[in-house]
Amino acid sequence: MNKIENQQFEEERSLYHLCDSLVLNCQFKGIKDGESPLKEARDVTLKDSLIDLRYPLWHDINLVIDNTTLTSNCRAALWYTKNLTITNSKLHGIKALRECENIEISHCDMISDEFGWRNHNLTISDSHLVGVYAFFESKNVQINNLTFTGKYSFQYVENMQIANSNFDTKDAFWHTKKVLVKDTVLKGEYLGWYSEDLTLVNCTIIGTQPLCYCKNLVLINCTMIDCDLAFEYSDVKASINGNILSVKNVTSGEVVADSIGEIIKEDSIYPLNGVIKIRENI
Repeated sequence: MNKIENQQFEEERSLYHLCDSLVLNCQFKGIKDGESPLKEARDVTLKDSLIDLRYPLWHDINLVIDNTTLTSNCRAALWYTKNLTITNSKLHGIKALRECENIEISHCDMISDEFGWRNHNLTISDSHLVGVYAFFESKNVQINNLTFTGKYSFQYVENMQIANSNFDTKDAFWHTKKVLVKDTVLKGEYLGWYSEDLTLVNCTIIGTQPLCYCKNLVLINCTMIDCDLAFEYSDVKASINGNILSVKNVTSGEVVADSIGEIIKEDSIYPLNGVIKIRENI
């Protein structure tokens, strides 16, 4: 393997189509502000380095990134790349990861709006992410121990599993299909609207008007905090520990909770065949 070490690159396409190489302790920055320094790379490991240029890693195949910082100036860093592993790194530029395939991310700090759009086969573990519109239209996603803060996350995602995570997010999981979430805190308004085959197990759900217009929604051993007007026009099977502030216009299925502040059946334009039960009365 070729080694490139302790160098600075600032030219456009400075290492274009680099193959079978280790890039170690290098910096991609400078007054020439060149774009796409590592475009079309093949079988490259990037380690202990800094990238401060735009569009650096497009159309790469078999790329490893370790202990590397991609700064806030590093716009649209990783697009159209296949077979990608990122560890112990910082991804701080907008639109950091898009249209990529076979991605593993662990122990990373990510600050990136529009992160993770239209990716396939994405695994994230033991990481932090701050951003708006994260994971839009991605498929086959596995997440474990992710802390996420930001609005409009996971919209139109398909085939996803999440565990042991903490999300503070608004309008999350809209239009998702085939999603399983376990042992996770979901805080935010309007969770999961228009989802299909969304299952939540041992989760804590916090915020107003969650889980409306859902199809085949399942909640098992979940807790709801400050949740009002829940499940409107949803097909749902829910087992809730504790109290729900209010449940509104459930179209089908069953909701069981220890207590419900208000059961609302009014102004519905659809038939209401859902069954609402309080455990003390079962």
